[in-house]
Amino acid sequence: MVSIRQISPELEEKCRTELNEVPSRVPEDLAALKQWLAKQPHLNPRTGDQFLVGFLRGCKYSLEKTKEKLDSFYTVKTAIPEFFENRDPTDAKLQEYMMLGVNLPLPHTMGPAGPRIVLVRMGSYDPSKYSIVDIMKVCYMITDLQLIHDDTTIIAGHMVLVDLRGMGLSTLSQMSPTLIKKMTSVIEAFPSRTKGIHFVNPSTGFDALFKMFHGFLSKKIQERIQVHESFEALHKVIPRSYLPEEYGGQGGALVSIIEDCKNKLVAHREFFLEDDRYRNDERKRPGRPKTAGTLFGVDGSFRSLEFD
Repeated sequence: MVSIRQISPELEEKCRTELNEVPSRVPEDLAALKQWLAKQPHLNPRTGDQFLVGFLRGCKYSLEKTKEKLDSFYTVKTAIPEFFENRDPTDAKLQEYMMLGVNLPLPHTMGPAGPRIVLVRMGSYDPSKYSIVDIMKVCYMITDLQLIHDDTTIIAGHMVLVDLRGMGLSTLSQMSPTLIKKMTSVIEAFPSRTKGIHFVNPSTGFDALFKMFHGFLSKKIQERIQVHESFEALHKVIPRSYLPEEYGGQGGALVSIIEDCKNKLVAHREFFLEDDRYRNDERKRPGRPKTAGTLFGVDGSFRSLEFD
């Protein structure tokens, strides 16, 4: 018997009309995916129904795309240990990073079947004190939990709100081409759709940031980028009811949102401790192994990110 959470009627309709989900066929789709995974000598993945259905939904039930996405997901997790190892959420250092609130899924979605808003506060940390690698580690811990526990993000996608207040060139100096390639590879590997990127409080570092990432973005997502010079302009796109008080909204205070996010990570400590087990053995991959060197070498070409 398939073990998948019940979702709202609105999300059920979105699954049916946008993601090609046929409820009666889901057990068959999951069985086919598990059979394929069992035959891959290099993969050691999670095989829970809720986890796998997230990938099927993220790939609009294309079995071949789902296979590719799962392989990519565990390939990047294996190849980038600095992002995905030593993730005990009770660790004092990691908790300090959590309380910076750099990456925050907001509690209110944009309607019953609307996307999750993710607030990214690029200027909320001191780059002379904090490492962007550990910043990203916490970001991906949050994303890992969303993959299994946040049906809205998987089904309806997410809207990214990037606050550039306080971000300077010192923040950008931590972003080497290799690091950017690793970050974009992780984005590609997660089965979640980006519905738009909204910038607010553009700073002196905005032009440099935009140029740095622009080459990785598909034309489709470039067309979904908007820059807002004021909260009033932002509220025309994202209503106040969905935003934190600090952004002129009615969706709670940032300090509470940050604390709630940290508590969720701590509550799932066992999940993060056991997650280290699920990694590839590239020595067993048919054909050429995929390692950090082959994936992120300086001579490698960058792929454009595709979103839908």
